[in-house]
Amino acid sequence: MLLAAILMTAFACTPVQQDVPGGEQPEDETPAAPAPKALVISASVDGKKIPSGGNLGGVSLSPVISLTFSREITEDETSLDAVTFSGGALSVSRDPSNTSVLLLAPVQQLEPLKKYSLSIVAGECFGVNLQKEYSISFTTAPDDATDKFPRIPDEDLLTLVQEKTFGYFWDYAHPVSGLARERHGSGDTVTSGGSGFGIMTIPVGIERGFITREEGAERMRKIIGFLGEKAQRFHGAYPHWLNGSTGKVIPFSSNDNGGDLVETAFLIQGLLAASAYFDAEGEADIRSGIDAIWRGVEWDWYTRGGQNVLYWHWSPSAEWAMNMPIRGWNEGLIVYVLAASSPTHPVSAEVYRDGWGNFTFPVAVNQPLFFAHYSFLGLDPRNLSDSNGSYWEQNVAHARYNYDYCVRNPQGHAGYSASSWGLTASDFPGGYTASSPANDHGTIAPTAALASFPYTPEESLSALHYFYYKVGDRLWGTYGFKDSFSLDRAWFASSYLAIDQGPIVVMIENYRTALLWNLFMRNADIRAGLDKLGFKYE
Repeated sequence: MLLAAILMTAFACTPVQQDVPGGEQPEDETPAAPAPKALVISASVDGKKIPSGGNLGGVSLSPVISLTFSREITEDETSLDAVTFSGGALSVSRDPSNTSVLLLAPVQQLEPLKKYSLSIVAGECFGVNLQKEYSISFTTAPDDATDKFPRIPDEDLLTLVQEKTFGYFWDYAHPVSGLARERHGSGDTVTSGGSGFGIMTIPVGIERGFITREEGAERMRKIIGFLGEKAQRFHGAYPHWLNGSTGKVIPFSSNDNGGDLVETAFLIQGLLAASAYFDAEGEADIRSGIDAIWRGVEWDWYTRGGQNVLYWHWSPSAEWAMNMPIRGWNEGLIVYVLAASSPTHPVSAEVYRDGWGNFTFPVAVNQPLFFAHYSFLGLDPRNLSDSNGSYWEQNVAHARYNYDYCVRNPQGHAGYSASSWGLTASDFPGGYTASSPANDHGTIAPTAALASFPYTPEESLSALHYFYYKVGDRLWGTYGFKDSFSLDRAWFASSYLAIDQGPIVVMIENYRTALLWNLFMRNADIRAGLDKLGFKYE
């Protein structure tokens, strides 16, 4: 009995060997160990880090996408089923210097200026059990390798840019008033300051052969007639916006429904330059009409009762509620020059000295570049100086700082370079802003670099080449360069703005021939005003 029990126990603990066809015996079916838990802890594209859920701009068309896991992973192409990429098939490899890093690359070259997304779902993949989904997106750079338009001589390109941009003020002018629409699509809304810039493009258009002198003179008669007889004025000053058909004010804001002295100054600057240009005997009516408008501006009213400072706004309903003294450094220098130069309602030199401010140049060079443009479309900065210093050196330093900042690109925005630069007020993907090194949203405005041609000719030419030849298929349109672009998001504005288009035409011409500088500085009232304020200008 004992022997039988022993034999039965042995038989029960020993597996019975079964014959298997072919003589092979099955292996033990031991359950596989679970994959170790892991997370994707960082990602980069072309070596630039990008946060989970974030977007990176300016990525190459053949990028390498790097995902760093919290532990070692395996190189497993079957695990690509866990990866979704909007750009198609991917190749996979492991970083030979770090076994926790997975390298993914699109099999086909990507399209330029397009947003792509990549995600990896939670679960088992690449030898780990991924605990959390991970996703990124990126936007590819332009195709800089190919020109979008045939190369032409630089002088011809400058003329082409001026001609197309001039079209905004000539072909797209308001049909009743002849004034500049505030922006493309603004209908009856015309802008007083932008119209002043547009008026200054008319002598350029004549001199460059875009229109005849007779056509230019007739347009000026339409503009002057509207401004002198129909447009609302508030102690001689025009509002920021007008209805181009009726001449009635269009409020810029609830309390800004009256005179805007800065916008008026931009308008008067343009009118005085045009008056100097239309000097023929048969054009006396143009000169007299402009003179009447000039004499009608009550600059001294805007000292708000005799203060030693000029105020930006006055409203017939809200009076001085805007409460904005014009103090520098900003675009307002031309206001004080005109106010001091007025033959009928001048302000004293003390208003300039106490109101505008004393500076140590260079000043505010981290601010938008329009500070170096708007007052200096007619006011010639080349030999201009006073107790503050040289205005030419100030403006050159401002443009140079803007350029250098974009080359340094401390925020890492896509597309900033020695050939793609210029921060100023413009549209941007979130609306409208005054971009600058102190307020940088990654948006380049062509007007910034192109209106800086007198100050930075080589750098501005490089930018012109980039804007036209490299991204011109997106940026160039009916009225020249569109307002702005951001390569962070492959975003290109569809808009044209009068205050951005005008300085392009005018400042390129000042760079080429000094036409508008010479016209404006010819005015005897202006020269007397500059003398009164203690400026040197010759």
